[in-house]
Amino acid sequence: MRKSVVLLTLGALVSGGALAADAAPAADQIASSILAAPKDRRAGAAVLGYNDKGEVTTLRKGTNDLICLADDPADKNFSVACYHNDLEPFMARGRELAAKYKGKDRHEERWKEVNDGKVAMPREARMLYVLTGSGFDAAKGEVVNPYLRWVVYIPYATPESTGLTTTPGPAPWLMYPGTPGAHIMISPAKN
Repeated sequence: MRKSVVLLTLGALVSGGALAADAAPAADQIASSILAAPKDRRAGAAVLGYNDKGEVTTLRKGTNDLICLADDPADKNFSVACYHNDLEPFMARGRELAAKYKGKDRHEERWKEVNDGKVAMPREARMLYVLTGSGFDAAKGEVVNPYLRWVVYIPYATPESTGLTTTPGPAPWLMYPGTPGAHIMISPAKN
């Protein structure tokens, strides 16, 4: 069942789980996905979304260095993200590998490909913004029950090179240290 779009119909809130469509309309995918980006970066962000076959497609070309990814209609959870365009080869490969690998196996395969020079990954820090919620209210143009977190990719970073802990918590922490996918997790407390 779908959940990526929440529509107001005759004053009643209906979750996308009751909808038969495979993908949200392109306009809704664009409107919801750019909400993950900082306000001053939204208008210029490229947007990738999903067609009715579930394939990733370009919905909007960008004029800045951000790419926003719409909610995946095949996933029951609502999640959109925006990231620096230098991360696209890494992100695209992750989407490809998701059909074959799950969890850490997918990460390890992608990291191996980065190490082997098959997948490009910047060495400098690059930003990822992730916005989750219970759906998107197209009439209001907002994510329902939004939660925004930030990820700073710093390939091969370690606790020693950053001074960060690897213990998850409300304070920033380093995930996957020493790997091409090393990143700082910044997850504010949920309201």
